[in-house]
Amino acid sequence: MVSSTSWLESAPALWLQLLIVAVWLGVVLLLAEALNRSRWAEPEAVRKVIHIGTGNVILLAWWLQIPAWVGIAASILFSAVTLLSYRVSLLPSLNSVGRKSLGTFFYAVSIGVLIAVFWQQQPQYAVIGILVMTWGDGLAALVGQRWGQHRYKLWGIEKSWEGSLTMAIASYLVSSLILLSVQGNVWQTWLIAGAIALTATGLEAFSKFGIDNLTVPVGSAILAFALSQALPDNLLLLLSH
Repeated sequence: MVSSTSWLESAPALWLQLLIVAVWLGVVLLLAEALNRSRWAEPEAVRKVIHIGTGNVILLAWWLQIPAWVGIAASILFSAVTLLSYRVSLLPSLNSVGRKSLGTFFYAVSIGVLIAVFWQQQPQYAVIGILVMTWGDGLAALVGQRWGQHRYKLWGIEKSWEGSLTMAIASYLVSSLILLSVQGNVWQTWLIAGAIALTATGLEAFSKFGIDNLTVPVGSAILAFALSQALPDNLLLLLSH
């Protein structure tokens, strides 16, 4: 049982952690709202400022070792806010592109799911899943919208090869950097990152109703975990089978 003295000693550290995260999120939301009101940026670009900015908070949480329950509670709260904003437009910058999508809601849900599953023992997989969605999908949408000249359709959904290539590159870089920081410069790092990049790009291509904001992060995290467990440490052992 935790004594009142030890709780008082640990409480300021948690509040400081939450303050740092709150300041970061506040800056991101204020920037997005300012861009949205000023009309300096296109609506999709404003959404991606929120998408990328809020997603990167997972790095702060990992670095600060914020407890899992905080992330799960934040996910539930943000999921509720995004659903309400979908109905009554609480935050115009979230739903300002002229199309109905539950993508932001799925994004918040995926963060809560990954934190609940991986945060206690292997947080790197939650970080990989969230950052693949944060940077991969975020940059793919921006590149595809501005420079996407070569279009293709998949199940009635139009994408660009330029956007998909950006998704693959960003996913590979994010995954390899996280794995490199955790398990070092081993062959598994590069192979797993490549598998994640291909899988995430395929999942992102099917983005009807914004479901890719759930399938990409969860699928990437599960794949990273499964391959990390399955691949042997000795490459010769793998090649001999």
